Amino acid sequence: MATYLKESEFCDRYHIAPRTAQRWRVSGDGPAFVRMGLRRIAYRLEDCERWAAERTFAHRTAELAMRPAAHAAKSGARHYG
Repeated sequence: MATYLKESEFCDRYHIAPRTAQRWRVSGDGPAFVRMGLRRIAYRLEDCERWAAERTFAHRTAELAMRPAAHAAKSGARHYG
C-alpha cells in the first residue's frame, strides 16, 4: 500500500515553502500529486523520492549537462544536429 504525504509533510521533508509546492503543481516542476478533494493535496512518497533522485547530481557539471536537454524538452524546442 502506498504511503502518502500531506502537502505540509512534503514541504517539511524537502524544505520548501508551501507556495513553491503550489507553483510546482501548476508548472509541472514538482512530483506527481493526488487531489484528494477540493482543497486537499497529497503526494505519494514513492513519487517524491523518484522526483528527488532525478534531481540528484554527483557534481555541478553533471547538473549543467542535463539542463539544456531538460529545458529544450520542456519548452518544446527542437535540437538539430
